[in-house]
Amino acid sequence: MFVLELSYTAPLDAVDAVLPAHVAWLDEQYAKGVFLASGRKNPRDGGVIIAVAGERARIEEITAGDPFVAAGVCAYRITEFVATKTAPALERYREQPG
Repeated sequence: MFVLELSYTAPLDAVDAVLPAHVAWLDEQYAKGVFLASGRKNPRDGGVIIAVAGERARIEEITAGDPFVAAGVCAYRITEFVATKTAPALERYREQPG
């Protein structure tokens, strides 16, 4: 499982100009089953996404396709973790330490 932290690298007006394309991209990732949750940070200086994928390289490829990245308005920090405990609704994503 991955925590994707977005940090804005441009003023909010530049971020907002790309927001509709970013939301469409998010919707695509949810439809594919990659993203589990997402939202803005408070204060609004970026966002957070919880994601699942087989390997880090796949997540790096997915985040590179974010319109925010293409527009140069955000940078990603990717943190991989082993989800050994989850809420019942996320039970299928539980992992065993390797």
